[in-house]
Amino acid sequence: MSGQIVRLFSSLAVVALAAGCNTSELTSSFSSKPKVESVDAVEKPVVVQGACPQVYLREGTAIYRQYAKGTKKDPAGMADPEKLVMQATIDQTTRQCVQTAEGLKVTVVARVRVVLGPAGAPGTFNLPIRVAATDGDTTLYSELSQFHVSLAQGSGQFIFTKPDVLLTSASGLTRMFAGIDEGPYNTK
Repeated sequence: MSGQIVRLFSSLAVVALAAGCNTSELTSSFSSKPKVESVDAVEKPVVVQGACPQVYLREGTAIYRQYAKGTKKDPAGMADPEKLVMQATIDQTTRQCVQTAEGLKVTVVARVRVVLGPAGAPGTFNLPIRVAATDGDTTLYSELSQFHVSLAQGSGQFIFTKPDVLLTSASGLTRMFAGIDEGPYNTK
């Protein structure tokens, strides 16, 4: 039996030599020294979900109703339901953060459901969606985006994505917000 083992090891040694393997390659591949990664690997951004601020919906910004032109709304923003053109609702949000040299770069994602009302017809609708970040009473970021959705039937689901939200001074108190904002179009 020991003769078989010697022949087996001899065969393996011959195969290793034939493959061009030498002892310095063997010792370096099993050495305990850590590998030095390329500069490109070191400069890649790191995803940091633990320190990524959660995205919230502010009261009054999750639902948007568009009525036929000339329809009068009550103080609560409601009107005759028969004159409703469409209703949009943000029902879920998420985010992903990447730490860069400039700061925390956040991608905010929101799911928007749109339903046609009795006065509505298929077409393209414009939803003003604001993404903001605050740290206590300080506004770190705020931008209003025009999100166009095309509805061919009575309802549809859409994904709004706001990439590259840069937070240069985020802390543990930073909160992100996404919502439909009927206010004037401006960016900060």
